[in-house]
Amino acid sequence: MGVFSIFTCSVPPPPPSSYKTPIFKLTFPSTSIYLSLSPHFVMELLALVCVFSALFFIFMMWKLFDERRDHECYILDYQCHKPTDDRKLDTEYSGEIIKRTKNLGLLEYQFLLKAIVSSGIGEQTYAPRIMFSGRESCPTLEDSISEMEEFFHDSIKKLLDKSGISPSEIDVLVVNVSMFASVPSLPSRIINHYKMREDIKVFNLCGMGCSASLISVDIVKNIFKSLKNVYALVVTSESLSPNWYSGNARSMILANCLFRSGGCAILLTNKRALKHRAMFKLKCLVRTHHGARDDSYGSCIQQEDTQGNLGVHLDKFLPKAATRAFVDNLKVISPKILPIRELVRFLLVTLVKKMTSFQHPTKGGATSSPSPKSVINFKTGVDHFCLHTGGKAVIDGVGLNLGLSEYDLEPARMTLHRFGNTSASSLWYVLGYMEAKKRLKKGDTVLMISFGGGFKCNSCLWEVVRDLGDENVWKEDIAVYPPKTLTNPFLEKFGWIHQEDPSTFNLENY
Repeated sequence: MGVFSIFTCSVPPPPPSSYKTPIFKLTFPSTSIYLSLSPHFVMELLALVCVFSALFFIFMMWKLFDERRDHECYILDYQCHKPTDDRKLDTEYSGEIIKRTKNLGLLEYQFLLKAIVSSGIGEQTYAPRIMFSGRESCPTLEDSISEMEEFFHDSIKKLLDKSGISPSEIDVLVVNVSMFASVPSLPSRIINHYKMREDIKVFNLCGMGCSASLISVDIVKNIFKSLKNVYALVVTSESLSPNWYSGNARSMILANCLFRSGGCAILLTNKRALKHRAMFKLKCLVRTHHGARDDSYGSCIQQEDTQGNLGVHLDKFLPKAATRAFVDNLKVISPKILPIRELVRFLLVTLVKKMTSFQHPTKGGATSSPSPKSVINFKTGVDHFCLHTGGKAVIDGVGLNLGLSEYDLEPARMTLHRFGNTSASSLWYVLGYMEAKKRLKKGDTVLMISFGGGFKCNSCLWEVVRDLGDENVWKEDIAVYPPKTLTNPFLEKFGWIHQEDPSTFNLENY
C-alpha cells in the first residue's frame, strides 16, 4: 500500500480494527469511500501542521514587534524662544513696575523684596511688551495675541527651517498655553499663518499649568500608536500679558515675581527611517493628578481677590501638595527606569530599618529615635535630571528628595537665573543648557520632572540617540555660565525698605 488507498464497497467492510493503517469513511447516497492512510503520511502531515503553526507564531510575533517600532516617539529637534533685548527685565525696571502698583504698602514691598531676592531669578529674564509700555493693569486682547504670535513666528519658523520640514508635512499640532484662550484658537492662528493641511489633527490645551508640555508629549505618544510615519509639532508657552495681578494679597502677588516670558516648539516623529536623525527617544512617561483631593486642587488656583482683582492664588499647602504628588509619581516611574538591583537594594534596606526600629522600642512603645528614610539612588538608572524651574525652593526640594548633587541641579538653577520660570516651556530651556554644555552623549538618559496646578506631577525619561552639542538658545550666554554668584542686586538696590517705619513710609519720597 502507498501513501493512502481508496476503495468503495456496497456492503459494510471489516471493522476498522482489522486494518493496519487508519481508516477514514466518506459516505455518499449510493456508496461509501474509505481512505486508508499510511503512518508515514500521517507523520508528515503532523510535521507540516507543526511547521506551519511555528511559522505563523513567528510571523505574528514579528508583526507585533514591527508595529511597536512604529510606536516609538522621537524628538527630531526643538527650538526655545529668546525674546529681543528690549524686553529684558533688570533690577531697576522691576522696581519701576512695582512702584506703579499703587495699592501696595510697606509690608507688601518688604514681602516682594524677600521673594525676589530668594527666587534665584537674575537680571536678564524677559517680560511681555505690555510691561514696558506701562499698561500691565489694563491689557487688551491684542496684547495677548501679539505676545503669542511673536513667539510662534520666531520659534516655529526657526524649527521648521532647521529641520527642513515643510509646514504642510505636519500631521499633528498640539498647543498648550494655560492662561489665555482666543477665538479663533491659538492653533488655528498657527495653521492659518503657516498654511498647514486641512486634515491636520489639532489639540488645544488650556489651564493645564506648568506641567502641560509633558501632557502634550503624552498626547503625541498615544497618537503615534495608531498612526504611522507622521510628524507632530508641540508648541508650549504661557501668556503673561493678561495675567498681571494688580491687588495686594500676598498669596497672589507672588506669581508676579516668579513668571517670565518664553516658549518652545518641539518637532516629534515616529518615522523609523528618521531615528538616526533624532535627538531623543521617549522611554516612558507617567502622569499623576491629585485633582480629587480638595487641598491639592485649591493649592494653585486662578481666582479673584476680595477687591475683584484676578490673579493666581498660591496656597500655603502648595509645598505639601507638590511633595505628595511627586512621591506618588516616583512610585510609578521608578520601576520603569531603575535597574532591578537598585529596587531590590532599596527594598532590603527599608525592611532592615523597619525591623530594627521594632526591635529597639523605648518606654511607652515609641522608638528611640526615628531612623533616616531609605533613599533610592536614581543615578543608577538616570544620567541627567531636567527639573522644572518653579523657583529655588522647588529645585532645592527635588534635589534633596532625589539625593542630587550640585552638578545635577546646575542646569535647572542656571535656567532659572537666566530665563526665570517660563511655565510649561521651562523644561526645554534646562534641556538646552545640558546640550549647550555638551553633557548629552549617545545612550545617556534624561529624567524630566514637572509640576502644575490641579495638582499635577508629570515625569518622563528620554534616551539620547546621538551625541549632542548645539548651543541653541544658550549660544550667547553659555560661556559665562555658571556665574561666580547667583546673588541678584535687588537687596543691594532696595534693601533700605526693611529699615522703613510703616507709620511714616511714603514710596513717592523715593
